Amino acid sequence: MSINKISTKINKGNFFEDFKIGQKIIHPLPRTITQGDVSFYIALTGSRFALHSSDVLAQEFGYEKRPLDDMLMFHLTFAKSVQDISLNAIANLGYAEVSFLNPVFVGDTVRLETQVIGLKENSSGKSGVVYVHSIGYNQNNEEILNLKRWVMVHKKDKSKNSGINEVPTFAKTTTISKNINIPTLQNIDTNATGGTYFWEDYEENERLNHTEGITIDDSDHTLATKLYQNNAKVHFDDFMMKSTPIGKRLMYGGHVISIARSISFNGLQNAQWIYAINAGAHANPTFAGDTIYAYSEVLEKIDLNREDIGLLRLRTVALKNMKSNDVKSRFDENGKYLKNIVLDLDYTVIIPKKK
Repeated sequence: MSINKISTKINKGNFFEDFKIGQKIIHPLPRTITQGDVSFYIALTGSRFALHSSDVLAQEFGYEKRPLDDMLMFHLTFAKSVQDISLNAIANLGYAEVSFLNPVFVGDTVRLETQVIGLKENSSGKSGVVYVHSIGYNQNNEEILNLKRWVMVHKKDKSKNSGINEVPTFAKTTTISKNINIPTLQNIDTNATGGTYFWEDYEENERLNHTEGITIDDSDHTLATKLYQNNAKVHFDDFMMKSTPIGKRLMYGGHVISIARSISFNGLQNAQWIYAINAGAHANPTFAGDTIYAYSEVLEKIDLNREDIGLLRLRTVALKNMKSNDVKSRFDENGKYLKNIVLDLDYTVIIPKKK
């Protein structure tokens, strides 16, 4: 018996024309986080921040147990949106107003909801940029992640132009909350954290050239993207990508953020928490085999109404196949990112004060 009826049950993802401003999406696949997720994340990124590595240290910091690394929580929650927002993406372009509101622990279940806040059809008529506002929740309906991002998405019908150009505005920095959900810190064991520098030791305009480089293999970024359940075609489908001008799979930009964050440990060992991502740009694509280096600049020191912690607003710049001390500027003479710059991340970290 021959079968010739093609099923319509297959989800082919949304194209640019499928999005409407104000559209709300409840994403499928809530994720209960396991210890295996935490261990695998360390294996793939080499993250060394002590708070996320030691139950003993976490309890000394005032937690009942280790909180999840903020970037791992980001990936596991953010990836819920890929099926509905960026399955047909060309590239994820940037982030703004990202805040990490409550700690997440092994055993918690995370989920995500999204609203479309802007649309801009590209002049080529082949694609458009979709702007979204996503909020992540835990099993108690507490907000754990709040983010805005924009992604370039293929059009389904390239012969029809809508001319839509409604781009939202974004704050330059994420609003600082008066209530930061971190226990009151006592004395910090610098032997355990690996760093002797505190909030008072950093200066605005200081630049830290992190010395380590991390080469990302094909297996690393493939397994990382699978761990996050990020099923965007550009990261997985090598056969499809061979027929594109790029000719190979793109690395998930969020994984590059994690690698840069891991590299920044040397010099920022006590910056155990990410408070916010103010803005971020994936300046150039990253591929398997690239070696990532990074440097960080202290943009601002922010004093809170707490005696135990303060904020550092940082710019961490990730480079591929070029060491950080070989770069004086992110831009060329025409004001464009150097081809070796792959990430320009403006974010805020929480760091203990001296006792």
